Amino acid sequence: MANEVNIDEVYGNPNNLVDLFEQSVAKYGNNRLFGTKNPASGKYEWSTYRQVADRVNNLRGALKQLGLSKGDSVGVILHNCQEWFICEQAVHGLGGVFVPMYLQEMPKVIEYIVKDAAVKFLFVAHAGVYEKIKDFKNSIPGLQDIFVIFGEGENSLRALEEKGRQNPAPSLKLTWSDLSSIIYTSGTTGDPKGVELTHGNMSMSAKSSIDTFTLDETMHVVAILPWAHIFGQNADLHNYIYCGGGVAFAESLEKLVQNFQEVKPTGLSVVPRIVNKIYDTILQGVGADPVKKQFFDAAVAEAVKNRDLTEKTKEFKDYDALVFSQVRNVFGGNLKFFVTGSALLKPEIALFFKDIGQPTYDCYGMTETAPTISVNSPKYGNKYGTVGRPAAGMHVVIDKSRTGEDSLDGEIIAYGPCVMRGYHNKPQQTAEILMPDQWNGFPGIRTGDRGWLDEDGFLHITGRFKDEYKLANGKYVHPEGIENEAKLLRYILQIMLYGDGKDYNVAIVVPDFNALKADPNIKPLLKDTLEESLKNKALTDYLTNDITAHLRKTFGGYEVPQRYLFVAEDFTVDNGLITQTLKLKRLNVVKKYGDQLQALYTA
Repeated sequence: MANEVNIDEVYGNPNNLVDLFEQSVAKYGNNRLFGTKNPASGKYEWSTYRQVADRVNNLRGALKQLGLSKGDSVGVILHNCQEWFICEQAVHGLGGVFVPMYLQEMPKVIEYIVKDAAVKFLFVAHAGVYEKIKDFKNSIPGLQDIFVIFGEGENSLRALEEKGRQNPAPSLKLTWSDLSSIIYTSGTTGDPKGVELTHGNMSMSAKSSIDTFTLDETMHVVAILPWAHIFGQNADLHNYIYCGGGVAFAESLEKLVQNFQEVKPTGLSVVPRIVNKIYDTILQGVGADPVKKQFFDAAVAEAVKNRDLTEKTKEFKDYDALVFSQVRNVFGGNLKFFVTGSALLKPEIALFFKDIGQPTYDCYGMTETAPTISVNSPKYGNKYGTVGRPAAGMHVVIDKSRTGEDSLDGEIIAYGPCVMRGYHNKPQQTAEILMPDQWNGFPGIRTGDRGWLDEDGFLHITGRFKDEYKLANGKYVHPEGIENEAKLLRYILQIMLYGDGKDYNVAIVVPDFNALKADPNIKPLLKDTLEESLKNKALTDYLTNDITAHLRKTFGGYEVPQRYLFVAEDFTVDNGLITQTLKLKRLNVVKKYGDQLQALYTA
């Protein structure tokens, strides 16, 4: 493909996460780094870069004493907190490989990861987690010890830090090719796959946002997304450390708005589901007062008129001062942008925030690209309905070998310095996903996603190949696009199409009870609970007709479900129907509801 370049120059300096942090400590030592809410005082308390570095140095010394060597793996089961980063950085400082896991992960999955990654030491949040996995030391030969981060005694983090303070050990000099982390994908089917990411992958991705979003040391974020996932880890942690910014920890999704008021973030990284909740909170707030709602609706209508105007009207400016400034204050009043990933934000919601002066930026990536592939941004353009242009250093091509050369879309192939080294202990699956050729000396990867590039270089996502299936009439269905379109209806919380080998599609739908209650056409059809309400045929008939009419505006007749199964139980991580990153576990949904879905064809 393109001529090879000097890879060392592309990765630049810093080219690893150890140098990235240590250089920031040298530049921004007295800056606030991590903010944690003190439950007793009700206030955020901050640690500086230098204070965090001291703790990193102490833990690194202890791990050296315990015998951690370059290439050894260390796991952590922990929520977002400064101790998460202290563990990561201490491990990296000795050339160790960091293996983060979700605090809510099932023990059998944790056991698989600890074995597969050959974890030598394991850090867990508290005694509750320890009790669930303490027997791993007996059943997994390579696991030498388990440490409790928020605990007491010799196996606590506090004891380790004291041990290391008395036995300091310098950090190793690493380079871009050294293995940084093994991050396990959620696994919608089969065992999770361990994605091997190098220090070059991670540091390159961290540095790319500095230019794209003009980040600097005055910036700070409320960290919402779990750092066990690459999106949160990159966007809310390494990006801000590189620019000298601050990271405050969200207490919970329920307290997000309160935390925004306290921290006043300049940036946020979220998934659409979080934005949708905030949007609904705003609408429910104004909807409670008919007079306020009428004024709000007039303001929004004026904002739509001004959407593409460089010079805003006087009416808009008045509404902005009276109405939209109050909406922006929901985020603390200082928010410059929020980035969304994992799925496209609903267009109506994205345009609402754009119109009121709080733009959103849809981006695209995957764990296997650490996670950068493409971004919408203030500097390089923001086109709604797309996931932006290829990020710095990344190259995207559309492979039409599966769709035909006459097709608009094809499989998205991404090349560049952020592409993973491979799947841990899975050479066959690595060979299947990595491209046989390179671009500028960098590997390429098959994303499994369908999409196309427009004339301005913006990437449009149209579906996923692995989710496609064929109806009995031979026509292929790409369910994700249809499901995403259905979710534009505010009352649809979850939806999954079903129809492989069948004459037509059906779908299972989980309605949002709060959204149903907010719809004046639907509210009279509701009972006290969602479960009771769904027994009302008048309600399910209404929803069926409404969803069908909505989808027929966009999709062909064979693609639109002909019948629907409405259920009250949400798809959650706990019931095994979605992954930690909120992706559908389709096989699990079919396993649980298969008989009821089959019954739709005989009803």
